[in-house]
This record gives sequence, C-alpha cells and structure tokens, in this order.
Amino acid sequence: MKNDDKNYVSQCLAGDVRAFETLVDKYEKALFNVVYRMTKNVNDAEDITQTVFIKAYENLGRYNNKYKFFSWIFRIAVNESLNFLEKQKRSTQLNFEPEAQDNTPEELYSEIELSDQIQTALMDIDPGYRILIILKHFENCSYKEISIILNLTEKKVKSRLYTARQLLREILLQNGMETNA
Repeated sequence: MKNDDKNYVSQCLAGDVRAFETLVDKYEKALFNVVYRMTKNVNDAEDITQTVFIKAYENLGRYNNKYKFFSWIFRIAVNESLNFLEKQKRSTQLNFEPEAQDNTPEELYSEIELSDQIQTALMDIDPGYRILIILKHFENCSYKEISIILNLTEKKVKSRLYTARQLLREILLQNGMETNA
C-alpha cells in the first residue's frame, strides 16, 4: 500500500494530476477527521483539509519517499491545525456523531453520551497533547508514525502521550465520569 503512494507521488511529479487525486481520495476522510477533532468545526476542518492538500501538492517535490506519504501529509495536517488554533482562540461546541451501528437505542444513546464526554474533555486539553491522543487512539498511528508526524523521538511521544492521557483522565474524573485506572 505504501509503495502505491510512492508510485502515485512519482506519477504526479511526472505531470499526472489524476495520481494526486487518487491520494486525495485515499486520505481526505482521515485528514478531515484529525483536523475536525483538533478544530471542533466542520467548516474550518474542510478549509484546513483543503489547504493541506494544496500545500502537499505544491511541495510534493520535497516529499522524502524514505518515509510513508501518510506520515508526511498527516504532519502537514497537524501543523496546519496547530497554526489555525494558535490564530483562533475561540471555543465552540463540538458536534460529534458516532457511526450508526446495530445497537439498541439505549446502547446508542450511551455511546453518544460517552463520546460527547470524551470529546468535550479532549477539547479542554492543550492542542499539543490533544493531537497525540487523536493520532494514537482515533487514527491508530504507531509510536513511530507519530514521532515522524510530530518530529519527536518515540521516547518523547510515549512520555507526552502518557501525560496527555493523565490530563484527559483528570478532566473526565472532574466531570464525574468514572475511568478505569
């Protein structure tokens, strides 16, 4: 799969714009989800995601195929999100809707309530810690991938992720939610 990405990048650099469209189709949803969890706003997340792809396209020649394309473009998304948050010091309500599943109405309500509590608590965490939780637990990135995306050592990622989890746990406890130690 990662070789496919490298092939698409090579094709794009050779002038095949459709190859980049394939990369956009492949990563648009995942990038949007990360940006959305960082910004709490659908419109902002759409704008930032579009900016990420524009910057990636404009800087495709700087992509080092020694690394996964996924890590490179996610790093752009993280940087754009953090830059946006730095400029925008506002607080908005997060509208998170979990995917519909074959659950009873009671189970679905409980999942939505739990998800809302976690998302609300996540927004109370510093964006630098928030992105670690998002990448690890929502995007299932490995420590190595996170270290590449955030330009940190794996040891630093593990340390900061531990702190981020502790901060999230404290907020959830303050809000009356029980957590597993």
